[in-house]
Amino acid sequence: MTAGFLQRERIVAPPGWSRWLVPPAALSIHLAIGQAYAWSVFKNPLAATMLEGNAAAGTLTALPFTLGIVMLGVSAAVFGTAVDRNGPRWAMFIATVCFSTGFLVSALGVWLNQYWLVVLGYGVIGGIGLGIGYISPVSTLIKWFPDRPGMATGLAIMGFGGGALIASPWSASMLSGFGATGDDAQAGGIAMAFLVHGVVYAVFMSVGWLLVRVPADDWRPAGWHPAEAKTGSLITTANVSANNAIRTPQFWLLWVVLTFNVTAGIGILERASPIFQDYFPDAGTQIAAAAAGFVAILSLANMLGRFVWSSTSDLIGRKNIYRMYLGVGALLYLLITLLGDTNQAVFVIASMLIISFYGAGFATVPAYLRDLFGTYQVGAIHGRLLTAWSTAGVLGPVIVNGIADAQEAAGQEGPAVYTLAFSIMIGLLVVGFVCNELIRPVNERYHEPADVVAGRTGAKA
Repeated sequence: MTAGFLQRERIVAPPGWSRWLVPPAALSIHLAIGQAYAWSVFKNPLAATMLEGNAAAGTLTALPFTLGIVMLGVSAAVFGTAVDRNGPRWAMFIATVCFSTGFLVSALGVWLNQYWLVVLGYGVIGGIGLGIGYISPVSTLIKWFPDRPGMATGLAIMGFGGGALIASPWSASMLSGFGATGDDAQAGGIAMAFLVHGVVYAVFMSVGWLLVRVPADDWRPAGWHPAEAKTGSLITTANVSANNAIRTPQFWLLWVVLTFNVTAGIGILERASPIFQDYFPDAGTQIAAAAAGFVAILSLANMLGRFVWSSTSDLIGRKNIYRMYLGVGALLYLLITLLGDTNQAVFVIASMLIISFYGAGFATVPAYLRDLFGTYQVGAIHGRLLTAWSTAGVLGPVIVNGIADAQEAAGQEGPAVYTLAFSIMIGLLVVGFVCNELIRPVNERYHEPADVVAGRTGAKA
């Protein structure tokens, strides 16, 4: 392969290069694509303009987000091996082009009053950018930080959770400034907002692919030795290929764990603004601003949870931390369901914890995969596992939006609109908890021979 500017051969770090420059490079990508979590800010403006009077507006405005998450998982699975082969700079560049183009196509769709173009742009093209961008730094981070994989992936992936912390107020302010909110909302304001997003994110994400580097094959952190890393019963020093990994029960148990943990969180995140307004319609005259603030608070919890809980997993183990995500998460959903709208503070705190566990599940899973399958092709395995996110990206919004629309049509109001949907989430988290308990070390018959791993790794250099 000819070594071009984007290829792995051109970005091997020289001796003495600081590995702490990699997390900022990853953050520039993840903070940008994390805008997906602020999609709910666009839902009401789109419903009031392009989909005015449509009885299924709630479901239709969720479609770009839902399809984006589906494409995230699909593209991560399809292109995971290519990301491992070509390196992070290539992947980050492709992600930048796709994600930014998605916004531009969506802007065109609004201008032409063609909602299918919004779905195509944000959901399909942007979703491909989401998937490639999401996995692009993960295997690189694990290789730079073999001594602290949970902390490293949490530090970078928290950007995906925190992206909406920036995007939510920024997008809301932009929509208001361009006249896309209120009783006289104009679709042109939404188009302008999409256009600005596409241009700004293209510039911001370019920092990542220009800065990122990969370690040399023989590089190790000072004072660290691989033999010292085997500190837990699930941690292996062997390696499993991506093709063999999907043949193991461990992969599919973890797939179910991730699917249901994501489903439980994404249902709230995708509809965060409307949920808050339904629970607390008397939250003041500026309820839209309060709801946007709720979205931002959840984004903060999503971001911090990815770093704090994933770093904690380096200390207590990946299996134990998922026990907390799933078990405590189910109890918090039960608390919200039972209390309803009686205590706004408890509702917000419980929602923050649920979303912190949701985000942490993403940040911790690459390290869980490393523990089970080794570092060889962990990026490709991670990409395949993210098909769980695609599944959850459909399940979560469909369960919450579909049931909410049906309940509202039946005359329900306030928290009662969400009681059935949240009860289903409790059941899914319990199933995920059981699957996590069933995970055991991978059988040796799935391990790659050491000489094969060494030969193929060396061939990339």
